[in-house]
Amino acid sequence: MYSPLIQKLIDIFSKFPAVGQRTAGRFVFYLMKLPDQEIDQIIKSIKELKTGIKLCEFCFNPFETAQLDTPNVGKNLCQICRNDSRNKKILCIVEKETDLVSIENIKEYKGLYFILGGTVSALKKENLDKLRVQELLERIRNPFIHGITTPGFDEIIIATNSTSEGEATALFLERTLRPMNKKITRLGRGLPVGGELEYADEETLKGAFEGRK
Repeated sequence: MYSPLIQKLIDIFSKFPAVGQRTAGRFVFYLMKLPDQEIDQIIKSIKELKTGIKLCEFCFNPFETAQLDTPNVGKNLCQICRNDSRNKKILCIVEKETDLVSIENIKEYKGLYFILGGTVSALKKENLDKLRVQELLERIRNPFIHGITTPGFDEIIIATNSTSEGEATALFLERTLRPMNKKITRLGRGLPVGGELEYADEETLKGAFEGRK
């Protein structure tokens, strides 16, 4: 039985994705062994994360405001959305931030993104309410309002993971977006069934983008 202070921190770490009580306990005992200077640095970094990071007005990608080269231009947009060399007629919908990073790392896709914020295991109202579906529709209809200078999107790529939740979400998005009369594609089948984008190697991701249909 741990002391209340230790257990409290274990319970906090257990709320992290894919972290159980045992792993959370390892985190806590690791922290206990660190010198005060390193603990202070961790606390400082967490505070800076909350104050120095904001969500992009268009795609919801977290970005560091201090990295903006021209602070007064597109100050609410991330570096991807602000980049004039991106193809702003293509929109790629991903589940989460790590999926966006994985796609960017292959350096093949040059369009814009939208982070949906999760998936649905079944089409239940409580699941759907957590997704940014209405925000997605607004940005497709009126991208200019959210800082994107484009007359509209020619193609919308649904890049959800090849998991059961990802497939359910993709089907829901296809039905939701169909009345907008846009070209809707999905990633090719180079991705293994049950796999997630953030764990796919670069060649597999390249093949999935090239084979989208």
